[in-house]
Amino acid sequence: MALLPTIIQRLSYMSAPLRNVAIIAHVDHGKTTLVDQLFRQSGTFRDNQRVEERAMDSNDLEKERGITILAKCTSVEWTPEGGEPTRINIVDTPGHADFGGEVERILSMVDGVILLVDSSEGAMPQTKFVTGKALSLGLKPIVVVNKVDRPDERIQEVLDEVFDLFVSLEATDEQLDFPVLYASGRNGYANEDPSLREGTLNPLFQKIVDHVPAPSADEDGPFKFLVTLLDRDNFLGRILTGLVFSGSVKVNEPIHAMDATGKIVETGRASKLLAFRGLERVPVDEVKAGDIVSIAGLTATTVSNTIAHPSVTEPLHAQPIDPPTLSMRFAVNDSPLAGREGTKVTSRMIRDRLEREAESNVAIKVTESEDKDSFEVAGRGELQLGVLIEQMRREGFELGISRPRVIFGEDENGKRTEPYETVVIDVDDEYSGTVVEKMALRKAELTDMRPSGGGKTRITFSAPSRGLIGYHGEFLSDTRGTGIMNRLFEKYGPYKGRIEGRVNGVLISMEAGDAVAYSLNMLEERGVLFIGSGTKLYEGMIIGENAKPDDLEVNPMKSKQLTNFRSSGKDDAIRLTPPRVMTLEQAIAYIDDDEMVEVTPQSIRLRKVHLDPHERKRNKRKVDAA
Repeated sequence: MALLPTIIQRLSYMSAPLRNVAIIAHVDHGKTTLVDQLFRQSGTFRDNQRVEERAMDSNDLEKERGITILAKCTSVEWTPEGGEPTRINIVDTPGHADFGGEVERILSMVDGVILLVDSSEGAMPQTKFVTGKALSLGLKPIVVVNKVDRPDERIQEVLDEVFDLFVSLEATDEQLDFPVLYASGRNGYANEDPSLREGTLNPLFQKIVDHVPAPSADEDGPFKFLVTLLDRDNFLGRILTGLVFSGSVKVNEPIHAMDATGKIVETGRASKLLAFRGLERVPVDEVKAGDIVSIAGLTATTVSNTIAHPSVTEPLHAQPIDPPTLSMRFAVNDSPLAGREGTKVTSRMIRDRLEREAESNVAIKVTESEDKDSFEVAGRGELQLGVLIEQMRREGFELGISRPRVIFGEDENGKRTEPYETVVIDVDDEYSGTVVEKMALRKAELTDMRPSGGGKTRITFSAPSRGLIGYHGEFLSDTRGTGIMNRLFEKYGPYKGRIEGRVNGVLISMEAGDAVAYSLNMLEERGVLFIGSGTKLYEGMIIGENAKPDDLEVNPMKSKQLTNFRSSGKDDAIRLTPPRVMTLEQAIAYIDDDEMVEVTPQSIRLRKVHLDPHERKRNKRKVDAA
């Protein structure tokens, strides 16, 4: 008898009316916080259940950075007062364009989108990116103006911006007739009246049920399922998540997988079927058309493959993905300090890890070099590749990372093209001139400049991606940390010619050993140091930034000469200026073409590609001659 409530709950869970919806927005506009409140108010969490904030951001890096990196599915069941329950599958999507491969894939699973817009910041570049993808698929939007309790809210202007955005993205008349709610995700209310500052999220639940259509799936056809996300479990193996487009399948029924051309990838059985319930995957005996579910039991099937009944021979159409625009070289760490901190240091281990990443993340492409000790990894941007490197170093890998390079193309006339980005910068009025000047040096074209209120200016540029590499740190310095920069891939355009890189040279260690405070004290007048006393060094390692344009070889291990003579003040303690410690992203953005970042689980070091000074000179002569 104790099992009866569970069985009844499972039956109602599977038979309730369905809605599939995605939440899309710009970075930090409150998507994941809103999902937390949807959980609480739908009864997914018990009243006494302890739940972390931003429960959907389960990845360690997501928690640390406060951003969503991986798209995730969840489900809530909402029952209106006196009505029937409806199960709502919700997909929480990344807001950053670098993770756009995630966004494009999951939009094929849903029938509507909740567009979340900050009541102060308004429609931002990455709002445009994701919204454009959603509208082109014909999805029906619900606009939620979030954070209406902000003191600097400008609700009506933001709504006008959203409408203009929809028009510019060629939305249909039906899509332009979107419902609007005014909400505070943190405080858990949404209303149709912009002046109200209380209530619940029931109006949002009701809008989802009324405005988002039920899945248009064929319940009577043969089983067809499109793989959209790939995950791994230590016990179940590959877990493939996606939408059931037609039919149904029961546990252990035979299935096969096809690629985009219709070629059979593998045959097998649906050994485990999982449906989403809150933050958990719940085992079920059968899945039906229209539901977002996970399937385990296949070993070779991957993202964009079709899983179907053995009688099906035509694959489902997978959404095309925009190509990568940036690449880095991931090499085996060959520095003198290699192998001291990491446990995964061989090219075979690095290759296997990168291949697994490329398999589950379709926005990443991996190419092995001819010498087999390095790999060209192409992705959407510096942040996406930086997150991959950070994940690998936490797993115990040691790597040598090159400077990011853009991926060039060719137009129909055979002329060289390069990727451009739309750059939107919000900056205090006093710094706008400096920003415009620095962006002009990077071959960016000013397309719009307008006051945004509160003593700030919003400046829009069209800039080659090549010129933006390494600029963000300089931008923060120029604006005293108050500027906000947002970037979005725009197009492939004409090659802009040579763009000047870093202005200053670097200080290079000419010896191996431990850095000495006495020597570092003498070197401080040469520039800014990246290391402190006692740091282990090797020949060719970069220890600081030179105040002049040229690189300078220095000896940071020279000790003070001992004498019998003592005088007042001569032996005072040395006080070093704190070194500039770079994060992984800052280090990758800082290096030049002849430099690398050595990444280990415990350290981030900068170094020259060629450690030997004579080899560096020979290589420089070759580059200058070319």
